[in-house]
Amino acid sequence: QVQLVESGGGLVQPGGSLRLSCAASGFTFSDYRMNWYRQAPGKERELVAGITRDGASANYADSVRGRFTISRDNAKNTVYLQMASLKPEDTAVYYCKAERTGFWSSVYWGKGTLVTVSS
Repeated sequence: QVQLVESGGGLVQPGGSLRLSCAASGFTFSDYRMNWYRQAPGKERELVAGITRDGASANYADSVRGRFTISRDNAKNTVYLQMASLKPEDTAVYYCKAERTGFWSSVYWGKGTLVTVSS
């Protein structure tokens, strides 16, 4: 059974930091590119960051570049999102997504973890 379980969300003050984790099971984690998305109230889900299968390369949305860092540990089947200098506009439900392209393409989503940035 495929599972992606996010954790680490919560309430943080502006300027603070959080680290999100997404633990994967039920599929070959290292075969999948991993991504973090977020969805704020009343807005569409947007890509925050992505990382290649081997962790060698990452990409970021302009709104988080320089503040957020995505990483992965293939031995632990886990992807992380380190968030710093948080702003109220970072408030959202954060989701991880696993995707494999090509002939055996597939996509899996987690259920999300809520991050609230507020004083």
